[in-house]
Amino acid sequence: MNYWLMKNEPEDYNIDDLARDKVEPWDGIRNYQVRNMIRDDMKNGDLAFFYHSNCDVPGIYGLMTICKEAYVDHTAFDKKAKYYDPKSKKDAPRWLMVDVKFKKKFKKIVTLKDLKSYKELSNMRVVQRGNRLSITKIEKKEWDFIINLTK
Repeated sequence: MNYWLMKNEPEDYNIDDLARDKVEPWDGIRNYQVRNMIRDDMKNGDLAFFYHSNCDVPGIYGLMTICKEAYVDHTAFDKKAKYYDPKSKKDAPRWLMVDVKFKKKFKKIVTLKDLKSYKELSNMRVVQRGNRLSITKIEKKEWDFIINLTK
């Protein structure tokens, strides 16, 4: 079992949208390091925090599971799509996505400020300066610590 923190801008797609839709493709990844994690490390049943980024209150808003492992991100081929990539070809795709399934919306948001305030979470990528990755792996002990903060 792996544990993840997956960021998205809430005006684009947020935890309430996922609660409504139940299952959604996590598309638009255009970073090779993240693409490789999706390809090599993400598995069905892995758990992930849904993190709202680039908003008034960035933080962890809910919980989801990976319900479909890596497959080709078709939005890379769509010229009208936000994440179109002219260098990605159907016979040699560059980008992948997974499907996520809604599990829970937290009653108590764990804000970025909260995450930064605990030494137990100081190794998480999301609290480190300059981190721009939209998906990061987190340790089980960090996962458990954060879950306890939502209670």
